[in-house]
Amino acid sequence: MPRQRLTTHAVAVALAAASLWCAAPQAQAADLAAAFAAAQQHDRSYAAERAAHDTAQPRRDQAAALWRPGVQFQATAGLGSSETDTRGAQFAAPGLGTSQGVDFSTSVNGGASTRWALQASQPLYNPQRRAQQRQLNTAADVAERSWQVAGQQLAQRVAQAWFGLALSREALAVLDAQLAAVQRISQEAQDRYDLGDAPITATHEARARLALLRAQRLAAQNDVAVKERVLTDLTGLPVAALEAHAPTRVAADTTPLPIWQAEAEAHNLQLALQQLAVDNAQAAADRLRAGSSASVDLVAQVGQERIHGSGDYGSARNKATNALVGVQLTVPLWTGGMQTAREREALALLEKERATLDALREQVARDVNTAWLQLATGAERVRALAEALAASSERLAATRLGQEVGDRTLLDVLSAENDQAAARLQLTQARTEWLLARLQLATLSGRPGETALQALSAAMTESGK
Repeated sequence: MPRQRLTTHAVAVALAAASLWCAAPQAQAADLAAAFAAAQQHDRSYAAERAAHDTAQPRRDQAAALWRPGVQFQATAGLGSSETDTRGAQFAAPGLGTSQGVDFSTSVNGGASTRWALQASQPLYNPQRRAQQRQLNTAADVAERSWQVAGQQLAQRVAQAWFGLALSREALAVLDAQLAAVQRISQEAQDRYDLGDAPITATHEARARLALLRAQRLAAQNDVAVKERVLTDLTGLPVAALEAHAPTRVAADTTPLPIWQAEAEAHNLQLALQQLAVDNAQAAADRLRAGSSASVDLVAQVGQERIHGSGDYGSARNKATNALVGVQLTVPLWTGGMQTAREREALALLEKERATLDALREQVARDVNTAWLQLATGAERVRALAEALAASSERLAATRLGQEVGDRTLLDVLSAENDQAAARLQLTQARTEWLLARLQLATLSGRPGETALQALSAAMTESGK
């Protein structure tokens, strides 16, 4: 076989090997799911959201406890003094008759004093407490929604890191294929120059391109190392387990824009979270407004107070025991304007949260429209780039053949090699961007992170472009 044909055949084999470097989609999908599962256990920010989510049930318990009876016991012991002076009292005793205008005086100086009280109360009517209960339940809902949002954000970060590493590895693989081809071309140019069949400029051109590719490969290696570190830090998995490969095909999505918009309006988690912020601000305003309302409690208490020791009239002891069961009415009368000022502040904050909700609703609608356009035009872009790659491959083959017969120069071959590599990387990037746009739409429509990644995996495993 002539040397030129052998070189052409070797280049084709190298390019085919680079194409086969991409792993099977089924294995890739499983690896992506495993990376997400590992990130759920390893990511620090997700762990913080998990801890915040654990506050939801305690807050609901607090809300329920607001309407349960409260019981408290107090006891005091120490040194105390007491003095009583009663004038004009009536005195009656068996065998002594009744006396009017009797005076009684007792005194204890620095005597032993004890006091205890047992109190219980049951709220019956309390608008402020009811508003506080709403606030606590809303805070629990916020913790649960925030946990779901954290899952979506983690899924997006895993997918971006995963495909970022995949693109970097694909770029490195393409450069390796180019480098191997140009090395053979450079050797071929040198051999032809030695035989007097090619000018020295061809050798210089090949060496210059070879040096440029080596520099690009070093940069690509560094980029792969950085992307591996990002994904390792996110998942805790070793580099050897990060089998991130670029997608080889994507499936079409024909869901119309109005359906995506309707799902986002009804199920978007960010909108739901902001709506909870509005509800919380409303409950805070209601609570402050209810601060000037009367409250009614059922109360029961029993207590005793005693002191004994020596005083001005000799040894003495005072003891008082009381018990009460009844209804207590509390009516706030005046707070010096503090209550009114707080109510105005709460109403202003409520309007702020409502305006934020309206702005977020518009932003979500724009994001859905943008992601859908990327999805719709992305499919056409993938198709066009696939045709461009096929055309660039045919051009490379024709250029190589033209070089063999003398119609094309070595510079033409190197240019065709570069164009084919660029077309391959652009196609891979377009497929990746299409998949990320689909993930963005799934996130905007309120699907959980795991469900969104499952849809992404299905898009890579179904037949497509």
